[in-house]
Amino acid sequence: MLLDLLGVVYNGDTPIAGAIPAIERLRRAGLPLRFVSNTTRSPRKAITAQLAAFGVEVGEAELLTPARAAVEWLRRHGRAPHLLVHPDLEPEFSGLDGANKRAVIIGDAGEAFDHARLNRAFRELVAGADFVALATNRTFKDADGLLSLDTGAFVAALEFASGRSPVVLGKPSPDFFLAALADMNCPAADAVMVGDDAESDVAGALRAGLGAALLVRTGKYRPGDETRFNPAPTALVDDLAAAADWILTNRAAT
Repeated sequence: MLLDLLGVVYNGDTPIAGAIPAIERLRRAGLPLRFVSNTTRSPRKAITAQLAAFGVEVGEAELLTPARAAVEWLRRHGRAPHLLVHPDLEPEFSGLDGANKRAVIIGDAGEAFDHARLNRAFRELVAGADFVALATNRTFKDADGLLSLDTGAFVAALEFASGRSPVVLGKPSPDFFLAALADMNCPAADAVMVGDDAESDVAGALRAGLGAALLVRTGKYRPGDETRFNPAPTALVDDLAAAADWILTNRAAT
């Protein structure tokens, strides 16, 4: 089981109705879980603390974020980061500035996105730095309940200006899904993804070879999302509680 967080388990600081009991039911059924989030504003400690406040204890290995994948990528490739990320996320990259070669790391910087920072990142790319996007989501459901621009729009701006294509580390990158499954020693065909983003969560998971991907009608979901991207969701369900029902029913049937 791979579960998205924002829009599936919670919105802002509020759990979505039925989500926490659904996680408990899945765990009682013996299903191994990984929480795979494309959030690039919050550090991992803040995410686990928020889940703990909701009554969900998440171990270090159970939470996979693009920032965690980026730190591993930087170490593996011997790169120092030039960060264009939210200030809250910057401590995740501490101690990685010793390499001679650089990589632009872009996430959802929020209000920190401005021309000066984008231009500095552009100049790093022109000078030869690697280009790494933590995610390419189009939108997210903001704290006011409305959709806001996500990282993808700013990644596209740098891609257009520099003529360079980024390495994408978060969803919908197949490697992101497969890394979570490898940690559980789970074949992709035996896995189910649950998300509110028909493009990154659902179509991305199915393209990565997962056996099923469920789209919930919570979070950023808008009517018709289930028909906008290919592959289409395995099932469209109301929320995580309904997704748990679907999973446990189909597990019993097989």
